[in-house]
Amino acid sequence: MPDNTPTTVICAQCQHSVQLPELAHRQRALCPRCGHTLLVARRRQTEKLLALSISALVFLFLSLPFNFLSFRASGQQHSIDLPGGLNVLIAHDALSLAIITGIATLILPGLVLLGFSMLSIARLGGTRPPAVFRIRRLVDAMLPWSMAEIFLVGTLVSLIKITEMADVAIGLSFYAFIGFSVCMTAALVHYNSNDFALWLHRGSPPPPPDMDSQAASWSIQRTWALLITAALLYIPANMLPIMQTELFGRIEPNTIIGGVIRLWDAGSYPVALIILIASVIVPVAKIAMLGWLNYTVQAQHQRSKRLRMRYYRITEYIGRWSMIDVFVVAVLVALIQSGNSLSVYPGQAALAFCAVVFITMIAAMTFDSRLIWFNRKQLS
Repeated sequence: MPDNTPTTVICAQCQHSVQLPELAHRQRALCPRCGHTLLVARRRQTEKLLALSISALVFLFLSLPFNFLSFRASGQQHSIDLPGGLNVLIAHDALSLAIITGIATLILPGLVLLGFSMLSIARLGGTRPPAVFRIRRLVDAMLPWSMAEIFLVGTLVSLIKITEMADVAIGLSFYAFIGFSVCMTAALVHYNSNDFALWLHRGSPPPPPDMDSQAASWSIQRTWALLITAALLYIPANMLPIMQTELFGRIEPNTIIGGVIRLWDAGSYPVALIILIASVIVPVAKIAMLGWLNYTVQAQHQRSKRLRMRYYRITEYIGRWSMIDVFVVAVLVALIQSGNSLSVYPGQAALAFCAVVFITMIAAMTFDSRLIWFNRKQLS
């Protein structure tokens, strides 16, 4: 529970004013209107957040200098560490993919953990310097783009793919990265933005920005523009090859759907389903669901508000997991480099698919969920 008993909190997702009682250990405060989680009380929450953040940072640093994965095929062996894997991507004209992978899996998670540590130290020390307010806002802005756990799942999927072609050895850095991902996930469980806002603003955090009819109209238009752009980019993302495999001088392109079919035919049913769901079903479902939600607020529908909020939260959560296939490509390109005998190169669809994922994430952020609860007449 925060240091000062909170008074009134304005729900960021529906603009409802909520009077919060004092919570016991593991109690959760939900918005009575939309069901959004406002606060979760955990005993010694700040201390645990600090310990988990420092542990995750230690594991992150340990995952950098040692061997991450080794690949052996046709008498040739290739090993990579994490920074070396990014260099391989750059050497194969995949600078954009290297930048996206490095920022999303190493830099932003590290900055988020540093932010967690600084917020926790300031709170435990009882100080509220002006920089702490900015740190909390930056942490909240970086969280959706921090994808260490998604990269780990993508690496595991890559290992299943690679074992069909050659022998793979796991290095020390891989185990350190697992520890980093686990500790960071646990730190995310213990971080609550509202909890720190209540502490920073001494129990009375500022309300979300006021809405007016012009702002509502701009939100709807921006969301439509982003969704249309994502839908257009989804066509080349599926039509063009996402990676190319060179086997004894013969280049074989692989599209997303083609990779799913090949995995299914090879008997890797769980991996094929993961790629199918993350790379095909989720982007289409997110574009369709956000489009439907945007239409309902534009048409000022007043029914099924809680159901629409539930759909919005689902789209907001699942969208980033589509990056699994992009990280699979990054790992395979970085690791499988054995000359003409067997090498993997990124395809044109990789960046197009990245753009689809990022644009749909921005569309979910641009969509103002408060419009589900207020029509434009109420905002005038």
